[in-house]
Amino acid sequence: MNNLPKTFLFDLNGTMVDDMEFHVKAWYGILNDDLKVNMTWEEVRKHMYGKNSELFVRVFGDNYFNDEEMNHWSMEKERRYQENYLPHLKLINGLDEFLKAAKQNHIKMAIGSAAIPFNINFVLDNLKIRDYFDAIVSAEDVEISKPHPETFLKAASLLNAKPENCIVFEDAPKGVEAAQQAGMKSVVLTTMHDRNEFDQYNNIIAFVKDYTDPFFTTILA
Repeated sequence: MNNLPKTFLFDLNGTMVDDMEFHVKAWYGILNDDLKVNMTWEEVRKHMYGKNSELFVRVFGDNYFNDEEMNHWSMEKERRYQENYLPHLKLINGLDEFLKAAKQNHIKMAIGSAAIPFNINFVLDNLKIRDYFDAIVSAEDVEISKPHPETFLKAASLLNAKPENCIVFEDAPKGVEAAQQAGMKSVVLTTMHDRNEFDQYNNIIAFVKDYTDPFFTTILA
């Protein structure tokens, strides 16, 4: 696969660390126990994409919360997530070796995530992997998050990379949709979603369980 691109863009949650169930648990508690929405686990899970503020609007509608209230509940959710996940924090199997190999091959890499810097820093600094990445695009760096393509287009721009020369690593259908709209290929980590949830997308070059899959040696060649 020597003709494949040599610019890698990574989503974070569910793609680099297998933490999505901890996010669901934190949101489930906030929405049901604190805000009394009475949503099922699966309903909460389906709403988990994009910025936290966008999730609040999807669930409650426009203008239900003011900015201060949304920020309060958003940060409370992230604090609960980090407290519960920290003892389990680790890279998905094989990712450490893959990042090292990509760096040795002079492949530019960036993170394009709907997470806020508070959560991105939590992962990068605790796992000491910040130096692998030439750029980071967070929820605070874009107007509209995934499935809008802005996150990945901005990451590519920061690396001076053409969209068609980027491979996006994602775990969520909305992230793959964002990559497709950006004109980028995707590799899907099946940490949170089944293959059949991606049937509508035509930009996927591989489905993998983790980074030990033999596929990853082919894109480093």
